[in-house]
Amino acid sequence: MTSRERVLAALQRQPVDRTPVCNPTSVATVELMDLVDAPFPQANREPELMARLAATGYTELGFDSIMPVFSIIQESSALGCRIQWEQKDNWPTVRMAEPIWKNLDDIDIPSDLLTHQDTSCVLEAIRILRREYGDEVAIIGKTMGPWSLAYHCFGVEAFLLMSLDDPDQTKRILDKLKSITVDFGLAQIEAGADALTLPDHATGDLVSGEYYQRYLRDLHIEFAERIACPIILHICGRTVDRMEYIAQTGMAAFHFDSKNRPDESMDVVGERISLVGNINNPETLFSKDEEAVAEEVVKNLDAGVQLVAPECAIPLQTSIENLRAIPRAVRDWHRAKN
Repeated sequence: MTSRERVLAALQRQPVDRTPVCNPTSVATVELMDLVDAPFPQANREPELMARLAATGYTELGFDSIMPVFSIIQESSALGCRIQWEQKDNWPTVRMAEPIWKNLDDIDIPSDLLTHQDTSCVLEAIRILRREYGDEVAIIGKTMGPWSLAYHCFGVEAFLLMSLDDPDQTKRILDKLKSITVDFGLAQIEAGADALTLPDHATGDLVSGEYYQRYLRDLHIEFAERIACPIILHICGRTVDRMEYIAQTGMAAFHFDSKNRPDESMDVVGERISLVGNINNPETLFSKDEEAVAEEVVKNLDAGVQLVAPECAIPLQTSIENLRAIPRAVRDWHRAKN
């Protein structure tokens, strides 16, 4: 199978020749930036550099997918949020202390949302990658969910307090923001994306599984119906308490955190949704060695996880050797099984 065939089959829980190694979030590192001369922050804003850096996940690391969106701020920048662009050793971030909206009536979605520099960059990078790699490798885009967008535009604390004090306004805000998720996702598909990562940060550290069911499950069902490609939902943290609801959404896959064991996660979702995960970032990929990386890979494979990946965007100082250890461990496991 080609890398593209392997990833798309695994997202549909179909047979594969080996488990694909996927990167639904960023695997960019400072070392890779230097290797191809595509540093942050420019690689977040210039399509040629974005595509060049993203391609290293396939050409240098041996992953089966390419994902060119390294941050979570492209749409928020286009909406008018204040961005701290940082330098090549750190991701750009939204200045959460400077929210742009306070309530539902403040929401103003610009007419040029998809032609803004920081959204059009993503679309053009996907076009470049599709032209260069054709059907050889899976190209994965990223469109932020409305819960994440609300954090950026209203501020995390203010939005969480609103979700407690004014559930009706909270739901109406999410409903209004969902068009951004859909429109940007569809534009990336048209540009050539095979699948989309959809981060929606209702994390286990901040909200309960019941909150996910109350505010997001039905929206995520709607996204699965309206966006015509496999969607990989991403939520950080301990999320096993909401995996039952996530498995009901109709999304192709859930990208899960190392705070959830692969076996317990598979027990919850069964065959209803593929799992993508969940190699630990700060302790294993950043701080340990290739043998420790391989041990975590094997835990996922033994549990039946359909796609192996780092749990989230990796630390930018992660070594190339530890990242290359992921596909090598997958191949070794399959050889041993055969």
